[in-house]
Amino acid sequence: MLLSGVSVFLVRLHHAGPYAMPQQGNLLAAILSLLIALWLIRCWFSESKLHSSVRWITVAISPIVLFFTLYAVFAEVEETVTLKVHDLNGSSVDLRLWIVDIEDKAWVTMNRTKAQTHGLEAAKVELLRNGLFKCVISTQYEKRSIVNAAHHARSRKYATQRIATALGMFGENAGPDTVALRLDDCSNE
Repeated sequence: MLLSGVSVFLVRLHHAGPYAMPQQGNLLAAILSLLIALWLIRCWFSESKLHSSVRWITVAISPIVLFFTLYAVFAEVEETVTLKVHDLNGSSVDLRLWIVDIEDKAWVTMNRTKAQTHGLEAAKVELLRNGLFKCVISTQYEKRSIVNAAHHARSRKYATQRIATALGMFGENAGPDTVALRLDDCSNE
């Protein structure tokens, strides 16, 4: 548990460019993993009745936390990019995404609501890929054939997605609320 919690932070160091701090669920999984590990280490050296019952509860939930922690690690092992966007309040947000190239164009997929929240239907944003920032224009596609093509390209590229699909976390095709975003270089305007 301790190693998996630390790994959520360390795995991101292998990506070129600025460090991307884990956020939301990934950060929560890492912190819970570290806390559970420290609690179990503490309980190992103590035999009080309270610690015994809490220890068993902790042991019971640890596989669930470990699963999400390992997913957070494996999601970052392969190519992961950052889209620097703004939310509806104008606050800067870094979206960590898997990316694929189809016919020499960069594509990402995400939930429609997430795309709308960050105004990505047609927006000029910064893409951090391979340690380099570049300006891109996102164009949203909802046509199922295009969205599924990007989803299938992601499945071919990312072993983590193939494993998650086998476990039932992803479908063979993109979900009905998934959209594809083509990211065109701003210099091509």
